Amino acid sequence: MSKALLSSNGPRHARILAVGSAIPSRVVDNEYLCGFIDSSDEWITKRTGITERRWLGEGEDLRSLALAAARRAIAKSGLDASQLSAVIVSTVSYFQQTPALAPALAAELGIPNAVAYDISAACAGFCYGLAQAEALVRAGQAQHVLVIGAETLSKLTDPTDRSTAFLFGDGAGAVIVGPSDDNGIGPVVWGSDGGQGDVIWQNSDWAKAVETGAWPYIGMNGQAVFKWATSFIAATAKRCLAQAGLEPDDLDVFIPHQANNRITDTLLRYLKLPERVVVARTITKYGNNSAASIPIAMDELLSTGAAQSGQTALIIGFGAGLVYAGQVVKLP
Repeated sequence: MSKALLSSNGPRHARILAVGSAIPSRVVDNEYLCGFIDSSDEWITKRTGITERRWLGEGEDLRSLALAAARRAIAKSGLDASQLSAVIVSTVSYFQQTPALAPALAAELGIPNAVAYDISAACAGFCYGLAQAEALVRAGQAQHVLVIGAETLSKLTDPTDRSTAFLFGDGAGAVIVGPSDDNGIGPVVWGSDGGQGDVIWQNSDWAKAVETGAWPYIGMNGQAVFKWATSFIAATAKRCLAQAGLEPDDLDVFIPHQANNRITDTLLRYLKLPERVVVARTITKYGNNSAASIPIAMDELLSTGAAQSGQTALIIGFGAGLVYAGQVVKLP
């Protein structure tokens, strides 16, 4: 006779407890990139909103950025690293297949016996990781979870490709997710459309790169991305609000993936957000940081006072795959 299995007994709610970020030291302006491509500062700024971006400086790498962001988030949370039980890292620019980056970071941070793994969900990766962290906490499978989005996309950027050379930047952002008396992370709306995998792509797999000696870089059909983001992703953002039981007037802050200011402007018009809603625009000085863009923007809004702890924010990420994910959260 079979026996019923005991169920996990986790907290009813979870929320983001703290956020931290790390930006590399090297500032790369549009004029520098115009030395490689036929373009201008005016054209790049008008088309994307980007005036400069940050690339790795001397002594910096993906791991050092991720560690710095994680340490800042842990410090703000008031927790000791030993109180964390899981580490999720989202990145597409960690070039060591195994072991993963997450367990290495857990060891260096002093997190004992951590559940630790990497995910590859491109620019939606932070929202993917946040959804998994919330589920782990509520299921009682983890007490506190460190979620990191970290990218060094400068290493995958072809400076001579006029369609992408000016888009990408490096950086890392991290949050601590833990139990809460009130619901601080709404239902995730996520998915993929692999039929459009050729819209944003890596032009060579690593096996071919080793064989040919040609370093891979990111390619993109900008018009197709813009059309998808301003139609399907706009509708997805509205679904995120509906899933959380909210109306546009209930929002205080909007933190979209920092892909293009024109996309952000279109999303704002579609959602009909009130003018009082604070909108993240970190793309202007950091560029597109893929999985790191949302936590970097969240940290900057809070640290500058543009947004406040406890406010309601809509976050949404979208990118190569094509993948997407978004949810409504209470700011830490």
